[in-house]
Amino acid sequence: MPKGVKGYKEGKNDWKKKRLQAHLEMKKYRYYIFCEGEQTEPKYFAGFKRLIEDNPIYKDMVLIEIEPCGAETMRVIGRAEEYVKRNKITRGQIWCVYDKDSFPEKDFNGVSERTEKLSGENPEVQYHAAWSNECIEFWFLLHFAYYISNNHRTDYVRFLNVKFAELKIGKYQKNMDNIFGVLLEYGNPKLAIRYAKRIVDEHMGKMPTEIAPGTKVYELVEELAKYLPEEIKERFS
Repeated sequence: MPKGVKGYKEGKNDWKKKRLQAHLEMKKYRYYIFCEGEQTEPKYFAGFKRLIEDNPIYKDMVLIEIEPCGAETMRVIGRAEEYVKRNKITRGQIWCVYDKDSFPEKDFNGVSERTEKLSGENPEVQYHAAWSNECIEFWFLLHFAYYISNNHRTDYVRFLNVKFAELKIGKYQKNMDNIFGVLLEYGNPKLAIRYAKRIVDEHMGKMPTEIAPGTKVYELVEELAKYLPEEIKERFS
């Protein structure tokens, strides 16, 4: 490749990067979401991202980055810290979305403890733990009923399958592309938030592993719902 052409391309790429960076700097509200799973959770939160980016009121004000980690609990927070450092993130909310599953209690509780410590170091970069005990399916089923039985994740999936069959919308499958749309149309996000809050409040002062079942995914959902189009926002608040 001629030297002049190479220099031109490098200059053009640098200009694109600077323009992208300038565009990102315009975003007043920034959310970086790190998901333990590679598909189910990212696909769910991608539903919020699409609607917010299509909302003319907030699309130029809100930045949402979703990072599938494919890693266990403590590695999720580690990936988040690495990302913040590597990309020189100086402002925004960092959310770690993860399940209890069969991971050790110290690791599951450890993420929440680590987020609190990191948040105290820089008020401009706040870390949050959006955990589910024992899995994200518990958050999904709260869209249909108040549920407090501490069962295995297979029971939560079974519950969803029964509900989906009643509604004649097929079968619940992990990694569903349209899970956000299904829960929005056939479930009740407002009740899911209310139920999740009630469960956590009733276990006030306990560690995440002691709240079974339970989930704090609702906290991230409440944050993102603020930027949804008005007619959809009403379904959440």
